[in-house]
Amino acid sequence: MDQPQSRLHDRDEPHAASGLSQRLNRLRAGVLGANDGIVSVAAVVVGVATVTTEPGPILVAGAAAVIGGAVSMALGEYVSVSSQRDTEQALIAKETAELRDDPEGELAELTELYRERGLREETARQVAIELTEKDALSAHLSMELNIDQDDVVSPWHAATASFGAFLVGALLPMIAVLLPPAGWRVPVTMVVTLIALAITGVVSARLGDAPVLRATLRLVIGGALALAATFLVGQLLGVSGVG
Repeated sequence: MDQPQSRLHDRDEPHAASGLSQRLNRLRAGVLGANDGIVSVAAVVVGVATVTTEPGPILVAGAAAVIGGAVSMALGEYVSVSSQRDTEQALIAKETAELRDDPEGELAELTELYRERGLREETARQVAIELTEKDALSAHLSMELNIDQDDVVSPWHAATASFGAFLVGALLPMIAVLLPPAGWRVPVTMVVTLIALAITGVVSARLGDAPVLRATLRLVIGGALALAATFLVGQLLGVSGVG
């Protein structure tokens, strides 16, 4: 049986409340989807708007980027979270088998985990016994793996959250590039995109309890570089007469 030190995940985190992983999973997918929708669609429409002032090509390119990007994000989230869910379910099955085949060994392991947390030997064993009597599987999953068997992440939740957030994020650069006069399309889209990225940076930092300024600057600078690159490509193609 694996030693406690080789178990998956850091055990320093508190046991998650029921449903918390699902909510955080949807929020994470939503923030990532919105951010990707903003950047990728803005980069496409800025590049096309640099080459032509006709709204038709801009609309077609932007719509293709929105549809393709939303589907790609949803599929990526589904595959990623499905792999995570499969891993969690395999660990739950493994722990269930270990509890069935070696209950005394598992009790000793749980006792040792609590002793490592600072409890005296007798106290640690008593806590382990009481938790085992109440729900042995939940006690081991929580302490060893930081998993809640009733809160395994859902790939469908992540996929739908990512798909919807991508669409919402993508609407901002689409509106910004189509509404202004031709001469203002690129600068307005760039400004709107950077403001939107700053907002998503603040939101993602709050969700992850991370430094707000660092997360915001990272997104804004990355988005600015992406826009600058597509603007430069559009300028080069426009000068060369392509399109």
